[in-house]
Amino acid sequence: MKKEIWFDMDGTLASLYGVDNWLNKLNNYDETPYRDAKPLLNLQALARVLNNLQAKGWKINVVSWLSKSSTPEYGYKVTLAKRAWLAKHLASVKFDKVDIIDYGMPKHLDREGILFDDEEKNRLGWGEGAYDVNDIIGVLKAL
Repeated sequence: MKKEIWFDMDGTLASLYGVDNWLNKLNNYDETPYRDAKPLLNLQALARVLNNLQAKGWKINVVSWLSKSSTPEYGYKVTLAKRAWLAKHLASVKFDKVDIIDYGMPKHLDREGILFDDEEKNRLGWGEGAYDVNDIIGVLKAL
């Protein structure tokens, strides 16, 4: 298996669905829920584990979808908001890649290694090495 770790953001690292009125905001091309989402796990602990893994040669990446309702301009704003969220909450982690892709695109195309994602469809498409979000830090510590 390739020494790469991929993270989904919404529902995996960030509580997008916990932001008040998130769906209405996204449908009205408001990117703020992506920036304002609270973390779903202890990101200080995650950052420590990720930095240790990078020191051991692992690449740390993000693959996350744009909003289902999108335009090129809105997609750009969402991308900036997601990158800002990562910079704010995981500032010590130097991501090797941050791929913000169109909604619904298969995440496994041109990507290998480990995936953490809250959506079963993405995990099934990824195959071996795909994990749900229940014990991210525990899985990473076992690497």
